[in-house]
Amino acid sequence: MLGFYNYTVVLTYMGMLISFLGITSALNGGIYLSLVCLMLSGVCDMFDGKIASTKERSNREKSFGIQIDSLSDLICFGMLPAIIVFKISEGRSAVYICSIYLLSALIRLAYFNVEEEERQRSTTDERRAYLGLPVTSAALFLPLFLSSAIFFSLPGDKIGKAVLLAMAVAFLTPFPLKKPAIRGKIALLLCGCAELFLIVKVRGL
Repeated sequence: MLGFYNYTVVLTYMGMLISFLGITSALNGGIYLSLVCLMLSGVCDMFDGKIASTKERSNREKSFGIQIDSLSDLICFGMLPAIIVFKISEGRSAVYICSIYLLSALIRLAYFNVEEEERQRSTTDERRAYLGLPVTSAALFLPLFLSSAIFFSLPGDKIGKAVLLAMAVAFLTPFPLKKPAIRGKIALLLCGCAELFLIVKVRGL
């Protein structure tokens, strides 16, 4: 079978499969489960790079890791959020906005691949900052705003479309954004726990 197989890609594959579960759930009306899947995929993505850095890899293995990570991200943080918002909104405006969001995510990930390969050829240091908003931020922002909209009885369809449109612009806007260190990741995990509690609350479980 084609590819490179070791423990450094396991979390990436898990995140993609979880997102596929989220997609099938959203298509069948299970929006709450799809939001949880989006958050879990975000957790997998948060730590896959750190795990990959624990193994000495060849240039081909590193390049494979970059490609497989971005391909997975397109499904997890591009396709899944677009389908969630489309299912809760539908209509022509949802098609346009979700299309713009997905295209922006695709362009950003392709640009990131080019930039990251060039960076790794010139240095062995870890990445310290991003240019523009990473697509993985969808795992934080979309569940937060949608669950809050449901909790406060706000129009989730309009809020979902607004969040996707704002993120699409931020994906392609070249502003520097510091990569979160361990404290930042802990803070993100705590935010995720709070979001999960809110989703459970509005679901009535």
